[in-house]
This record gives sequence, structure tokens and C-alpha cells, in this order.
Amino acid sequence: MISRLLMSVSQNEIERTSERTKVGLAGAIKSGHIPHVAPLGYKHEDKRLVIDYATKDIVVRIFDLYYNGYSYQKISNLFKEEKVLGKDNWRDSTIQTILENEIYKGDFIHGKRTKHPTYYEDVVEPIISKEMWSDCQVQKKKNSRSYQRTLTYLYLQKLKCPKCNRILGGKATTKKNGNAYFYYYCNDCKIEFKEKVINDYFNQFINELVEYDSVVNQFFLPMIKQKFDEPKEQLEKEIKEQNNKLERIKKAYINGVFELKEYNEEKKIVENAINELESKLETTDCTEELKFTPKDILLKRDIDFINKVKLDKEYQVRTKMWKDYTRQEQAELIMKYVDDIELALVGKEVVVTQINFRDSICKPCQELYDNGYIDTTEPMILGNVLGSVRFSNYLPEKEVGEIIMRLRQYYDVHYTEATYYVDKQMFYFNFAEDNSAIVRVFPLEDYYKLDPDNKMETYRFGILYINEEDKFQMQEIDTAFDYIPDETNTSVIYTKEPTPISVGVKPVKFCEEMQEETN
Repeated sequence: MISRLLMSVSQNEIERTSERTKVGLAGAIKSGHIPHVAPLGYKHEDKRLVIDYATKDIVVRIFDLYYNGYSYQKISNLFKEEKVLGKDNWRDSTIQTILENEIYKGDFIHGKRTKHPTYYEDVVEPIISKEMWSDCQVQKKKNSRSYQRTLTYLYLQKLKCPKCNRILGGKATTKKNGNAYFYYYCNDCKIEFKEKVINDYFNQFINELVEYDSVVNQFFLPMIKQKFDEPKEQLEKEIKEQNNKLERIKKAYINGVFELKEYNEEKKIVENAINELESKLETTDCTEELKFTPKDILLKRDIDFINKVKLDKEYQVRTKMWKDYTRQEQAELIMKYVDDIELALVGKEVVVTQINFRDSICKPCQELYDNGYIDTTEPMILGNVLGSVRFSNYLPEKEVGEIIMRLRQYYDVHYTEATYYVDKQMFYFNFAEDNSAIVRVFPLEDYYKLDPDNKMETYRFGILYINEEDKFQMQEIDTAFDYIPDETNTSVIYTKEPTPISVGVKPVKFCEEMQEETN
């Protein structure tokens, strides 16, 4: 009996100790103390896992390359060729391990190889977004090597058979004149159709997608969405650490620890890291100086629309449209934004029913639209003609006023109001001039909140428009494309009527030329 009691007490103590250990470990993990070797892109600092800014960009690049269609093998071969981190032994298994590691989106799984792993969310600072990580896991299910072909298929891996739901294959025929014609097919269901079927549907809005990519995603969105995960103080600290490391390498070489060849290799790795960090520091300084805001997005898109009307020749020359893209560039853009394209059979004809965009693209765009900072194009009957009008969501009157005054630094933009009849789904408004062009229409109240069930009879909308005879008001036409009016011009008092103003501008995007001008 005593023996059994002692065994029972010992077992209870073991279980309590185990439970306390588990609780302590869970608490440590939640505070960033990850009980593993730091993966590439991270390092241990005060026992916590923190971002290593000297190698972080390598991880970002791996995810970006895979997201854009490179296979594990292709990435590892590229890194071998470039001798990334001074290594020429990159393996595809290494790339795969990195892409599958949840730590890069800020999460951690403890006991991954056990039957009951524990998942911890948001325990470390992420290097890539959760959306990007999820997109790359989706990409794993597809054959990424299929994108690396002699002939470029725009929609490969995006189309499924409308009968059996299998991913469609692609084939092409090349005529004597050198023109290639692309087809998609399902062997099992004996379905085959031309790529033109998808193109005709896609082309309805593809230029808007290109516009979004060029204006929002490249220039503004990264600056708005990021919280400067590379703060100046952290970068300066990293540069200091790398310089100290360089000094230690020199001392080790002097003391005979390194051979000359090893010393030069290690020195080159550290110097490259320092150069990268210093470059980021300069960019961070410049980005902080620019201070772009969500309102800048709407303003830039409004100015681009007016430029298209007023300075059409210059706009066409300066703006890269879908037709100007190479097939490879078109395929990359589709792969970047489109998750899949749904098809259906109408009789024997294949038709497109829906295009599903990636969540990581839709969410930021939807957030901007919901907050009134990006527009969408909607069809509308204007007189007897079917046209389209740019709509944006509700913005407070003060913010709308600021945008109007900034637009008027470039063009004589006019403002009017219109009544929208909910039951008839019709606008009633008149312009004083017949040659007016609507820049944008927006609600003057937040009707999503005020009238969620559409019970109100009328809505009030504001309309921004321009007249044909209005000219660009700046001396240099380049200004219309490369700059936007600066919101810090406090000398302007808001009014809905045109007012003479002084002009201040800021660059649309950061570039080396701008840096040289600043210097």
C-alpha cells in the first residue's frame, strides 16, 4: 500500500511539474521566447526572437519569387548563382522549409511533429503578411514550374473545367506568320476553347486593374499600410552591430583565426549587409519626409482621370496600358492578382461567370473604398448613351473640401450636387455647360449606416466635374504626372467655389532622381 501511495504521489508530482512547465513554456512563447534556433530573417535578442534586418529581405524575396511563379528549385538555383549570403549550396528543401514556416507570418507551432501540436498566433513580429503566407500555401497546390515556359500562357492554373472541375491544360499553335494562338482544354471532357474567350471578358476591366497596380499598389499602398517595420532607430542599431562584427572579423584575422580567403568572404558578407541597411535607412528617411496619406490616393487618381481628358496625348505616352505589356508581364500581373476564373457551359460554348481575386489584393482595396479613399467605375446611362462614372464612398465634408482645393491647384474643378431617387435608381442633375466631364460622384452622407435597408426615397450626392475649355494651370506639364498638390498649403481656405491659390507640390513616388534633387 505504501509503495502504491508513493508511486501515486510521485506520479502526481510529475504531472504537476509537467503542467507547470507547459504553462511556463506557453507564457514564454506568447512573449516571443521561441525555444528553437532562430530561422533565417530572425535572431535571438534578450532571449526573444526579433527580426534580423540584415537577412530579412532574403526571406521577403523568397516569398515574392514563389508567389510570382518560381519553383523551389528555380529559387535555389538563382540563389546559388548569385551566391546569396556567400553560399553556393542552396537547396530546394531549404526554400520549401522557409515557405512552410508559420513563424514568418508571426505565428508559431509547438510540437509540430507530435500528435497534439499547439498553435500560437502573433507571438513574434511578422516578416510577411498572413495573406502573402496563405497565398504561397495555395500556390503549393499548383505546379509553379508551369509558369516557366517558352510560350507564356496568361491563365494557366487559373482555369478549371466547367464539367469535372479539373485544372485545364494549355496548348498553342504557331502559324507561318509567327503568330501564336493559345487554347485551354480538358482531355477527359473533350472541352477546348480559345484564350480569346477569357480575354474578351477580362478586357472589360483590365485597364482599371493596371491603373490600380501602378498608382495605388506601387506608390501609395506600401507607405500607408506599413507601420515602418524598419524604424530608423532599429536600422541604426543594426548598422552599429554589423560594424562591430566587421571589427571582430578583422581582429580574428589578425590573430590568425581566419585565412585570407575566409576573411575576405566574411568581410564581403558583412559589408553587403551594411550597404543594404544604409540604403534602407535612406529610403526610410525619405518616406518619413514624404508622409503620404490615403487622401493622396484619391487625389492622384482624380488627377490622372483629368489628365486623360485634358492631356490625352501626354497621358498615352506616359502611361503604360495593358496593350503595352508583354505577354510575360500580363501573365505576371494576372498571377499576382487573380486567384481563379470560374467557367460555365452554355450549350457547347464556354463562358466566364466570375473572376476571383486574391484576398491579399481585395482586402486593402476594399478597406480603401469603404473609407472613401479609392473609387470604382460603375455603368450609367447618360442621356441616351451607356457610359460609366467613377464612384467613391462617403468622406466627411472637410476632407472632400481639402481634396477639391488641392485639385484646383492644377485644374479648375467644379462642384455641384445631385439627387438620387432610390426607387427609380436614377440621378437627376444638370450642368450649365454641355461639354462637362464628370470626374467623380460621391455620397454626401454615409447612407450605408443611415439607410441600410434602402427605405429612404432620395440620397444626396456631390459631383466633381470639369469643363472642356479648362486648361492645366501649372507651367510644366510634367508636374501633372510626377507630382501631386501638397496638403500642407495652409493658406487655402475651403470653399466649394473656385478660389485663386498658391501652389505647393510633392513627388508622387520616391526615386533616385528625387534624392539627387533633395541633395
